[in-house]
Amino acid sequence: MANVIIVGTQWGDEGKGKIVDLLTEYADVVVRFQGGNNAGHTLVVDGTTYILHLIPSGIVRPDKICAIGNGVVLDPQSFMEEIEYAKKLGLPISGSNLRLSSLTNMIMPYHKALDHAREARKGKAKIGTTGRGIGPAYEDRVARRGIRVGDLLNRELFENKLRDNLSYHNFMLENYYSAPTFNFESVRDDFLKLGEALAPYIGDVSLLLDEAMKAGKSVLYEGAQGTMLDVDHGTYPFVTSSSTIAGSACIGSGVGPTTIDYVVGIVKAYTTRVGSGPFPTELSDSVGEHLAKQGHEFGATTGRARRCGWFDAVVVRHAVRTNGVSGMALTKLDVLDGLETLKICTAYTRNGKTIENMPADAAILESCVPVYEEMPGWTESTVGATDFTQLPKAAQNYIRRLEELVGVKAAIISTGPDRVQTEILENPFA
Repeated sequence: MANVIIVGTQWGDEGKGKIVDLLTEYADVVVRFQGGNNAGHTLVVDGTTYILHLIPSGIVRPDKICAIGNGVVLDPQSFMEEIEYAKKLGLPISGSNLRLSSLTNMIMPYHKALDHAREARKGKAKIGTTGRGIGPAYEDRVARRGIRVGDLLNRELFENKLRDNLSYHNFMLENYYSAPTFNFESVRDDFLKLGEALAPYIGDVSLLLDEAMKAGKSVLYEGAQGTMLDVDHGTYPFVTSSSTIAGSACIGSGVGPTTIDYVVGIVKAYTTRVGSGPFPTELSDSVGEHLAKQGHEFGATTGRARRCGWFDAVVVRHAVRTNGVSGMALTKLDVLDGLETLKICTAYTRNGKTIENMPADAAILESCVPVYEEMPGWTESTVGATDFTQLPKAAQNYIRRLEELVGVKAAIISTGPDRVQTEILENPFA
């Protein structure tokens, strides 16, 4: 038995879905513990592509239990649509293999309206949210006015909460944002109907996990986004609205920290970012185009093109420290195939001073200049390599140098999108 957390170490889009799918072979339960349908995990299994936003990636394997914890904010409509999407791809889904915490806060229609209205009002200063209502939903959760999934099973409670929320949010929409408001009866009826569809999936996820661990079963905790989008430890305010680091797995699923055995940090062999905010190693040249094209760098959720740049060791060192990373899973190594020279950012400079650790202030990071170390690239293909010795010597040297710079060993190396295009050097569940 082992309990493992998987987190992103950069700005998300590191390839967590594939690694979760890979390691689910050794787990009995897979849990999503934060974020909402603003995240997207793409899996390629035997040539079939699955794009999931809320359902844990472990759902593509039979005989696994998947759960959505209380740390997630859930759009019920999107959740049900995703279930139908997965069923059409042949995945058997029911309340027996997919559980939803009754404590999970819901994303309501007014949350999405607020999200769009705020971004429009900010203009060029906008954060670059997905517009899916994630931030406003988390605000209501912290303000203790959020509506939980379990509330749908108690009509009177749900109606009272909805009435109070609409009174508050409609006032803001109409009087501050000059935006359309929402009708109580219409929203009520839509969500009560959704409640009937959700009912078979709703349960106590914390208790489910406790019983599984007591029975000697292994649990895999699946994070969304990446460390640099953490609401506290990321490039604030250009971040998401939840805590994306490993410690959030316990809070967002209802387990104690002493139950965790290993933290896998997913590390892309270069760096990408979606949305606004500082990005020191961003490239706008032919190399950046190469990374975007070869890496298919478009968001699985938004379809937005990702900004691409060289590997930033300052970022990953920060993630290793804040997550307590045990081993890294290096992904998309094959995207670097064909580049004659590679660069690694080892530190920053600002006003003549060297900065080796992540600045807390995004404005400071914006003015930082990367310090690069160059290494020779390779022309041979790394696609599908499943043994470290199969990799070109230059690729081996690149990996070893990354290990030295970030302070943690590579436990897994991914050399392609398919499940089998992977080498496991250290199994987190062993």
